[in-house]
Amino acid sequence: MKQIFKNNTQHHGARLPGMESLTELYKVGSGPSSSHTIGPERACLLALKKFPAADEFRVTLYGSLAKTGKGHGTDTIIRKTFYPMPCEIIFDPENEDIPHPNTMDVAALSKGHEFGRLRILSVGGGRIQVDGEAVAEPKMHYTLKTWKDIRAYCEKKNIRLWQFAEENEGPEFWLYMTDMWEAMKASIRAGLECEGELPGGLHVQRKAKYLYYRRSLGESSETRENRLVCSYAFAVSEQNAAGEKIVTAPTCGASGVLPAVLYYEQHKNGFADWEVVRALAAGGIIGNLIKTNASISGAECGCQAEIGTACAMAAAALGELFQLSLDKIEYAAEIAIEHHLGLTCDPICGLVQIPCIERNAVAAMRAINAVTLSDFLSDTRMISFDKVVRAMMETGRDMSDLYKETSEGGLATLGVEQALRP
Repeated sequence: MKQIFKNNTQHHGARLPGMESLTELYKVGSGPSSSHTIGPERACLLALKKFPAADEFRVTLYGSLAKTGKGHGTDTIIRKTFYPMPCEIIFDPENEDIPHPNTMDVAALSKGHEFGRLRILSVGGGRIQVDGEAVAEPKMHYTLKTWKDIRAYCEKKNIRLWQFAEENEGPEFWLYMTDMWEAMKASIRAGLECEGELPGGLHVQRKAKYLYYRRSLGESSETRENRLVCSYAFAVSEQNAAGEKIVTAPTCGASGVLPAVLYYEQHKNGFADWEVVRALAAGGIIGNLIKTNASISGAECGCQAEIGTACAMAAAALGELFQLSLDKIEYAAEIAIEHHLGLTCDPICGLVQIPCIERNAVAAMRAINAVTLSDFLSDTRMISFDKVVRAMMETGRDMSDLYKETSEGGLATLGVEQALRP
């Protein structure tokens, strides 16, 4: 499939003069995909508002929405949003002449006749754009949009990343971020108590509770850390796969990484909630930089844009929690991105389960390791964070469309027969 979308996923080809609020990055929503469930849900709500005279809708899905929409529950969320009005859903995976990998047409009908239509793009992180309409210029909370500039500013004023966020967001921002942390904790706790099979037909069993309670005699501290961090990541990711409420960090599919790391460190070291919330802000700055200068969309840049970004956010947040220097925080985030370069997005049957759930756990552990490594070796690094972000975007552009959330290549095709075997 030739995806004709140009340049930056979040802004439909436009390079913005700064960065948006972190409230556009961290959002509570229903899984399993910010682009495949939250975005289409908002598209349907927009259609309901724009066409109040409609008594029926017809939605046509293209690109990644067509190829993996059933696995992501796109059709389910569309019908739920339009209910009780009927809605016909058409999956069109063949049409290549689309402006974005996640394109959908919403037609409004009255007494069987179409009287209105919108082409809507789900551009990542739950955001939507109406094709053909001028993109409303979002409010830029941050005038600086490179790590180099942010670091220089913070060093000049002798402030930390969370203080930089506060300067640009305002003091009321902390109430929002506190809500995000509470929602993250709630998704972990709920996921740790759930058992059974996840929906979708792959017969994937929930494992978070098993990991959390499976203590063994003579368990080393390192093994315990791995087990607990993984259990927290599995908990959130399994909640996401089940369509439950999670926080995008930066997306639904990568939502388990950041909360797993911070929840573990809070319980291990006794950090207060306000300390963790500040760390979330620091991680958000990193996520925002990637969102602005590259992509957080698996449909555009593969899983490196989702899990890679989440790992970098978690590493930066943990560095902030430990009060590391800006240099060490940068190196930790750079390590996290560098070692996810080229990571494909090829989920089996389009479900955010295999390899997505395990991938969240692996990335959470990698974030902790990145912080440890940066603490030792930050003086020896040779690649800047800004450069590795640029490399990620270039890698995504060069990556075959088979590995960008289409489930047409790699693990998605090689593993499907075994996965569906009764």
